[in-house]
Amino acid sequence: MRITKIKVNNFRLLKEFTLDVEKELSLIIGKNNCGKTSLLTILDKFLSEKTTNSRAFTCDDFNIDFQKKLKCIIESEDDLKVPFLGISLKLYIEYEESDNLANISQVMMDLDPANKTIVLAFEYSLQKENLARMKSSFKAYAAEQETKIEGRYTIQGDITEEEKKELEALKVEKKKFIFYDFFKRYHQEYFRIYKKTVAYNLATSAENDDEFHELDNTFRLDKILNIKIISARRDVSNKDNDKTLSVLSSKYYEKRESLGNESAEIKQFKDTLSETDSHLDEVYKGLFKEIISKVGKFGGVKDGDSIIKIVSTLQHRELLKGNTTVMYDHNAEHSLPENYNGLGYMNLIGMIFEIEVLLTDFRKENKENEKPADINLLFIEEPEAHTHPQMQYVFIKNIKDILFSASKGNGEKTPSFNLQTIITTHSSHITAESEFDDIKYFSKKNKNQITAKNLKDLQKAYESDGQTESYKFLKQYLTLNRAELFFADKAIFIEGDTERILLPAMMKKIDQEIPDNPLLSQNISIVEVGAYSHIFEKFIDFVGVKSLIISDIDGAKAVTKIGKDGNPKNSWDKCIMTEATDTTNASLMYFHNNNKAINYYKGLTLDLKVLKKNSNLNRWEVDNEGKLLMVYQLDETNNTGETYHARSFEDAFFHLNSNLLETPEYPFTSLTKKYVKKFKANHINVYDFVNKAVGSKPTLAMEILLNSKEDTEGKKYSNWQIPAYIKEGLLWLKKD
Repeated sequence: MRITKIKVNNFRLLKEFTLDVEKELSLIIGKNNCGKTSLLTILDKFLSEKTTNSRAFTCDDFNIDFQKKLKCIIESEDDLKVPFLGISLKLYIEYEESDNLANISQVMMDLDPANKTIVLAFEYSLQKENLARMKSSFKAYAAEQETKIEGRYTIQGDITEEEKKELEALKVEKKKFIFYDFFKRYHQEYFRIYKKTVAYNLATSAENDDEFHELDNTFRLDKILNIKIISARRDVSNKDNDKTLSVLSSKYYEKRESLGNESAEIKQFKDTLSETDSHLDEVYKGLFKEIISKVGKFGGVKDGDSIIKIVSTLQHRELLKGNTTVMYDHNAEHSLPENYNGLGYMNLIGMIFEIEVLLTDFRKENKENEKPADINLLFIEEPEAHTHPQMQYVFIKNIKDILFSASKGNGEKTPSFNLQTIITTHSSHITAESEFDDIKYFSKKNKNQITAKNLKDLQKAYESDGQTESYKFLKQYLTLNRAELFFADKAIFIEGDTERILLPAMMKKIDQEIPDNPLLSQNISIVEVGAYSHIFEKFIDFVGVKSLIISDIDGAKAVTKIGKDGNPKNSWDKCIMTEATDTTNASLMYFHNNNKAINYYKGLTLDLKVLKKNSNLNRWEVDNEGKLLMVYQLDETNNTGETYHARSFEDAFFHLNSNLLETPEYPFTSLTKKYVKKFKANHINVYDFVNKAVGSKPTLAMEILLNSKEDTEGKKYSNWQIPAYIKEGLLWLKKD
């Protein structure tokens, strides 16, 4: 028995949200503020034992779009058809014939043996009878508030027409918020918490909200579902007085001690305490002799009233709480207290302690005549806190095995139980080390809505197009190199080392020219993909982040050559752009529907290079609202008035920046001297120059940085220009 799906409606950014839950582990990833904590919060609010009343919800928990819709309904005089009004959480539970159905049978709505899905619904909602009451109350409240606003902003004395307009506009603005003020104050009077079991239609694979059974307070949800949460706000610090791990060790002992069968170790611990009590009684007689004597002098009503003694009553639980210290071995001779350890180790060790305590709760080891719940859900939020990458790798590699092993039990002493785990993370290292089938990617669909995607659906998309090998390459590449792409707000895909080395400097130059919304302050991931950016196209569409592909136009011309067999063969040779008829760039052709003609690409303005995926036709199309821009070399005029269309980054750069070669000390050792001289003497063009003079492209890029200058205003890289195609791409990416 397990949870297969979680649905949430109208809770914060989870407006119409669905999450598929894996059998053992679901790893939720995504950028900041994309709903990961909201999912934990709604599970806690509806399912946790400590939050079972309506006061658990505030007006800020309602999705903003829902609040706007509710405002229209409440303010309307018409009898509108009202949709579901409220916050809802639905758990989809699937069971097997081998499962114990004693608990789940209470919530079954369909006796069809083929239908093994149960839907439990939890709502904080406004029912029809309360809607009429809320509308009536709001009408009176609004009238009262409008009167107050009119009185507060009454025209006094002589004012200009402009001031009068401003005053009226202010009144209108204030009145807009009357509903939200009312809703904030009084929503708890009209909204109620409801628990339901909802019918599931096997034919349509969907629930029927009109067919349900309401669950009363006698319903024991904890027998079906037990949820435990390890929050990101863990009490871990390395202050001198911090003993977080020691407190957790005490909790662990309490759980072990409360089990029915006392272990030999616990019995030995208690016996040792009794012996210590006897020894301390004798010590206390001498230690407190003087004060006891003074107390005795005050007498009492009866003999013995003021005769006291101090005895030792060491409590095994209390003793551990304040009097144990977790130490770690510094070397063979010395141990150091826990707060001397790094926060990362403390966090990791603390989680292990906490998980062990929660596993004991899941097993119900400390409760007689109680069995583990049918489903046990462990939610771990951001386990990577304070840990370095290697520790994050170790955590995710081991946690799945630890939890799986624990859930299988160990005979009668530790029974087996169904355990599902949800982990949320911002860590690219944890993501890279995880099974891709376990990963759920959270992203913003729009300003007020989040969507969850299964990474295994990306695999299906590649395989359905016959691109299984491309998916394997992508998976391997992301795992080894660029898992941070999942957490980026924007991405730049580049071909080679030259762009990789120089791009941060180019971004800095643009930020110096246009300080607003600086590129280097944005969460942009730069990914080197060679000539294979088209392999990433499904991934780009999947993550939905604004993406810039910086490519080469790769102009070529058709030539006929005589092969080794003596027969003529047609091929494409790279050439200067004035001779080129077609492109050989596979990515350019892929994104532009196999168009090869150079004149087509030369004719595209920037707005015709912005693309969006048409999912129905499975192709990329020009769309000004798209999130993908692919740029390549353009016709460009340099400082001498010469116009040239480059084929690669190198000739585009030196067409604009030949001045860098004029320095007498000759700083570019990566360039062949004789071709530099020929280029400076105009004996060869820039195309031939870069093809003959450039040896190591990465070395050339480093030398460009080494020979960059700062101007009198403190602006860096002032002695060279960015090629136009890269600059227009970065300016497009810079905008939100």
